Amino acid sequence: MEVAFPACAAAAAVILTWVFFWGWNFSERMKSREQAGLLGAGSRTLLVIAHPDDEAMFFAPTVLGLARLRHQVSLLCFSAGNYYNQGEIRKKELLQSCDVLGIPPSSVTIIDNRCFPDDPSVQWDTGHVASTLLQHIGANGINLVVTFDAGGVSGHVNHVALYAAARSLHAGGKLPEGCSVLTLQSVGLARKYLWPLDLPVSLLHAPDVLFVLTSEEVTRAKITQKLGRKGRTSTSLHQNWG
Repeated sequence: MEVAFPACAAAAAVILTWVFFWGWNFSERMKSREQAGLLGAGSRTLLVIAHPDDEAMFFAPTVLGLARLRHQVSLLCFSAGNYYNQGEIRKKELLQSCDVLGIPPSSVTIIDNRCFPDDPSVQWDTGHVASTLLQHIGANGINLVVTFDAGGVSGHVNHVALYAAARSLHAGGKLPEGCSVLTLQSVGLARKYLWPLDLPVSLLHAPDVLFVLTSEEVTRAKITQKLGRKGRTSTSLHQNWG
């Protein structure tokens, strides 16, 4: 009996784990259909980031998930990431990372000027960021913008500046008709670094959009992580403000 009990417990754990992931997989397939309706398959989507490696650290699941929905994804990066005088290296890494994520070089724009320095002690001008973003949206026929939320995930002021700019455009009614905004949901340290805890919580909280990587997509995301720093395996996003 002493030997059989641990064996039964282990078998039960395996079965429960299988049932959970079967249910999760079914839920994800249903959500993908719902998200296709919410986001609109074939949309022209703009990912707005502050630094090279943001795309891999925070948005890889989003980009790969949007690709499943046949979105045309482009990327606008507001700095070259030159805080440690490695801007040229990081720009190359960004292009390589985007290529793995399915964003061609022709769809990547990197702003590299003194107005938007990679510096956590410098607050970017909201109006300048907003006007630059709006010009890019109009010039490229963008109908969905994806960027950081008010927490900036890591709290970096450059991340938060992008949220402030997108919010100001929405509040001022300056976004083109039909253009929506999704913001990445910032979470606490436990959920950020212990992804097994994050996934059940994200599923239960039912954000507007939730992307979880498949095994094949995890492999692609890991390649981008080697070019920068460790990233996420799921992302939760919220719709633009009402």
